[in-house]
Amino acid sequence: MDTINNDIRQSTTWSIVLSILMVVSGVAAIIVPAAAGLAVTAMFGWLLIFTGALHLGMAWRSQGASAIFGEIAISLLYAVVGFYLLARPIAGVASLTIAVAVWLVVKGVIEAAVAFQVRPAPGSGWLVFNALLTIAVAALIAAAWPASTTWAIGVMVGVAMVSSGFTRLMISSAIRAMAA
Repeated sequence: MDTINNDIRQSTTWSIVLSILMVVSGVAAIIVPAAAGLAVTAMFGWLLIFTGALHLGMAWRSQGASAIFGEIAISLLYAVVGFYLLARPIAGVASLTIAVAVWLVVKGVIEAAVAFQVRPAPGSGWLVFNALLTIAVAALIAAAWPASTTWAIGVMVGVAMVSSGFTRLMISSAIRAMAA
């Protein structure tokens, strides 16, 4: 039993360290949102280029001219957008900001529809609240665009990192306490 408790303690120690680093990184992203937004844009650009390379690889495995040309076309689309984001990161952040605002509106509308579907259920009011809050954040970002370009992506990534880090910290601490 001591071996299991030691393993849990060691695992949760690393998880707690990672949690604290996530929170610190998230706070840094919130403090310097423009730099965080550029970093996210660059990372997204590289991910698109990598995905384009994977699609190009799939072209070699495809059968039939239309499938091969389709994979090559998708590969080129990913690569072009990825290189564009890397070459013009400010424009990339601006584009991502608008995309996030649109995504948040769609997400809010879907959440509202779900809330009204489950309306008699306890807690469904929180779904409505979350839907309205999500739409309000999207409206705030869109109304302030292009100025929101400098803060929106970085702040949202920072808040997500702080939230994830804090959640991980609480779970790790609870597991550690159970093993003690």
